[in-house]
Amino acid sequence: MALTESNMLALGVKAPTFYLPDTTSDRHLSFEDIQGEQGTVVMFLCNHCPYVIHVNAQLVAIAKEYAAKNIGFVAISSNDAVNYPDDAPDKMRLIAKVLQYPFPYLYDESQAVARAYDAACTPDIYVFDKAGQLYYRGRLDESRPSNDKLLDGKDLRLALDLMLRGEPPMHKQYPSAGCNIKWK
Repeated sequence: MALTESNMLALGVKAPTFYLPDTTSDRHLSFEDIQGEQGTVVMFLCNHCPYVIHVNAQLVAIAKEYAAKNIGFVAISSNDAVNYPDDAPDKMRLIAKVLQYPFPYLYDESQAVARAYDAACTPDIYVFDKAGQLYYRGRLDESRPSNDKLLDGKDLRLALDLMLRGEPPMHKQYPSAGCNIKWK
């Protein structure tokens, strides 16, 4: 799988809205439904990407830790499930259950939401402040499946901590990297 980096959507933009089916609850959810009082993390993930598989446990740990600080979390899969059946909604539900995702796992069948966020890869991570403006976009940390860097979520954790303290965003933000979104 070719390594693809984030497109780095401009900081300060308003969170694109969505209304997507949640594979874990069979409800449709919007950005407003998952928005946290102190901010919101939107993650583009999928089931089969080795980069996502590598970071899943850290994403779950961060979501549990920061949900207690009133940060909302959501995962969205926009992959073409016809050509990539491992990313179909029934498989998404299974992965969310097995990995105990503490956040909804939404399916973007039309891929319109991925396009609105200018998402390019999985994982692709966006942090919006309490006003719904983009505060951070980029990588979880330096760790990749093929390197020996510590998987600790330090970049995302730093962004969330700065935002919660009311400080300006980090000047230097590094793109995420992973498998490309599987476009139709």
